[in-house]
Amino acid sequence: MFTLDIMMSLIFFLLLIICVLVGVA
Repeated sequence: MFTLDIMMSLIFFLLLIICVLVGVA
């Protein structure tokens, strides 16, 4: 089972990658 901390970490990591990709593009 995923804990809330792990889920929030994954969401934050995905948002960070999206922001970087948008910034590069």
